[in-house]
Amino acid sequence: MATPSVADQIDSAIVSRRSVRSFLPTPVARATIQDILRVAARAPSGTNTQPWRVYVLTGASKDELSRQLVAAFDDPVQRAQHTEDYPYYPTQWKSPFIDRRRKVGWDLYRLLDIGKTDKQRMHAQHRRNYQFFGAPVGLMFTIDRVLQQGSWLDYGMFLQSIMVAARARGLDTCPQAAFTPFHRLICAYLGTDASEQLVCGMSLGHADPRAIENTLVTEREPVEHFVRFLDEAAVAPAAATGVAP
Repeated sequence: MATPSVADQIDSAIVSRRSVRSFLPTPVARATIQDILRVAARAPSGTNTQPWRVYVLTGASKDELSRQLVAAFDDPVQRAQHTEDYPYYPTQWKSPFIDRRRKVGWDLYRLLDIGKTDKQRMHAQHRRNYQFFGAPVGLMFTIDRVLQQGSWLDYGMFLQSIMVAARARGLDTCPQAAFTPFHRLICAYLGTDASEQLVCGMSLGHADPRAIENTLVTEREPVEHFVRFLDEAAVAPAAATGVAP
């Protein structure tokens, strides 16, 4: 059997990455977590600012944060006191984005046999975010409030690098914006500096192969739908601009 090329191995790690929503309790060694973060820290950032700060939760520390988050999420009075620190999603949706959002949501609920009117089971499924979907490792990511949009772009590359490095080690992840409404609770628990802003959280561990929700494969648009190739013959400058050469 031929040995996979480097390109094949990298492609496999990228393409096999998915948001896993049920994990085995199998521990992940601290050395492995450190290796993943060390590799991910090679992600590019403007003028090498490296805007990321990471908090790793395992064991009792993760369980206690989960307990506090679940208590706040389940209590309507407490939940109403928590709001997002930044808008992750648009305030006004339009097609095709809202269509994709709805499809992935209903695809997941269909696998879990959750009906459109079953608010109780929807709430229970959403609650699993705050239990890290059973993963043994929870990650919280913060950024200094002085940094601007460019650093948030850099942060996305760092997060992707973590997820790909995890796949290269046979691990799975779930990046979670669901934590952001509870940023005050989380930052107080972590003891972050006042200058730090919560970006998101992430679950890390071994995917449960028996969980039906882990069979969800989200769709992607074909390249020709979102890419336009321009070459030398594509457009004559004079015709494009209306200005004589």
